[in-house]
Amino acid sequence: MAEQEILYDVKDYVATITINRPKTLNAFTGDNIKDMEAYLDQAATDPKVGVIVLTGTGERAFCVGGDVNWEKGTGGKSGLEDLDFNFNRKIVECPKPVIARVNGYAIGAGHHIAYFCDLTIAADHAIFGQNGPRVGSPAGGYIVSHAANVLGHKRARELWMLCRRYNAQQALEWGLANAVVPMAKLDEEVRKACDEYLSLSPTCLKIVKRSFYYHMEPILNRDMSNILKEVAPDYFRTGEQQEGASAFLEKRKPDFSRFR
Repeated sequence: MAEQEILYDVKDYVATITINRPKTLNAFTGDNIKDMEAYLDQAATDPKVGVIVLTGTGERAFCVGGDVNWEKGTGGKSGLEDLDFNFNRKIVECPKPVIARVNGYAIGAGHHIAYFCDLTIAADHAIFGQNGPRVGSPAGGYIVSHAANVLGHKRARELWMLCRRYNAQQALEWGLANAVVPMAKLDEEVRKACDEYLSLSPTCLKIVKRSFYYHMEPILNRDMSNILKEVAPDYFRTGEQQEGASAFLEKRKPDFSRFR
């Protein structure tokens, strides 16, 4: 029997959703995202859950985004274009606090999932960054623009348009992380935050979180598929996405020059 790739556990009023694909640095497939969305919905309505924690298995990675082998294997189109990626939005709409427990690399979709959480608590060896233009992945819409709410426009544009890597201390200074601790202290720090949340009025927390939602509501109406249809409706037929994915898998620099 294959090992379960998304784990779900509830203990002491904390639900933990874990991406259990350490061999891929906890990269996810479309099926994984559907499972994560279902568990998030389950936790949101469970009276025995007051706080939700998102994390990955092991000490190397929180999540490095979509599994490039999966994306390439689907020809790009069914892997990305047809995936109804609502997980970030579900984090925002979830009435309960959501904490990202970042235990290593938080790259690409793994990174923007982390900055959509209410708190991001990282181990001191964690690395943060985006991948979109680097690998030909057409991330767009609110998952990109919300970075400006977190960081301000100049840093958000650097983050998304240059695809640099940032260590945990830089992430803390920029506001991508709320706390950075040694890996040995990560669970303790996450539990401390959970206990603080659990000591507060759940209804008042729900009201506060919904208030932030209404601040974000205008950008939430612009998702990746909207932007893709507006800017590059033929993107998945040009070969540009395939070049990015192939270069990544072949460990070479992509050549996007013919697509300029």
